Amino acid sequence: MAETVKIHVLKCGRVMVDVALPFGGAQKDITTKEEMIAAICGFRGAQHKIMLSVCAFLIEHPVHGLILVDTGWHTDVRYDEYEVLGDYHYKINQSFLPKGQAIDEQLSVMGLKPSDLDYVLLSHLHTDHVSGVKLVADAKNIMVSDVEKYNAEGPMAQSYESHMWKGVDLKTFHLEDTGYGPHGKSLDLFGDGSVILVSVAGHTEGLCAVQINHNGKFVLLTGDCGYAPKSWKEMIRPGVMWNPEMGMKSLAWVKEMSEKENCVEVLPVHDPDVVPHTIEL
Repeated sequence: MAETVKIHVLKCGRVMVDVALPFGGAQKDITTKEEMIAAICGFRGAQHKIMLSVCAFLIEHPVHGLILVDTGWHTDVRYDEYEVLGDYHYKINQSFLPKGQAIDEQLSVMGLKPSDLDYVLLSHLHTDHVSGVKLVADAKNIMVSDVEKYNAEGPMAQSYESHMWKGVDLKTFHLEDTGYGPHGKSLDLFGDGSVILVSVAGHTEGLCAVQINHNGKFVLLTGDCGYAPKSWKEMIRPGVMWNPEMGMKSLAWVKEMSEKENCVEVLPVHDPDVVPHTIEL
């Protein structure tokens, strides 16, 4: 591999949701928690729907190999979306996965197999981030934060679809009290500052951003801390929040990072205007 770090922005389908899900903080007509839940569950009609991208990110690192962040939709959604998502999540989001956009299909075009992946890092375990994980189950390491996995399989299980990772060797990492990031919790994955996992809790408790550093520059992958660039530019929080106050603090940190001189790009998973491209650091 070359001495540069390459970050491939891959569009792995789309998702249609009520606009209150990604941009709930801007919905002035929604004044109660009950109204927000009704909106997110799709009870407001088609005029409130918005189509978002579903992205994954492939990092080619000259030392640490191939690192995939998030996995997009599984190909099963093409045939039985309701069965894959379940009743609860089918009401919230409808998936679209054109042929050729599944993560394994895109890897194949690049001449790669899932077993070539050294790491798969999951920002969190919501359906549109983890649905495709079985397509890359042969990766050497598949990881998510211990807090996220605990919540997804325990006290918050109703908000997840754990069958999506059933049978996958899903390992966990622990964020340490480093003082870095909006909540002071992070993990230097390789111990050399090249890939840092940062707590951006708010949307979920275990949500992590991924910061890729190389040659004095960095790219930040936000997960669902913000759904699109306007999220941090206008400080619009998502509608689904485990902790709104922490979420706003996370969003403010992303905004601060985006304004740093050595920031090459900040990339959310669901930017509706994203165009697949490759960044070199």
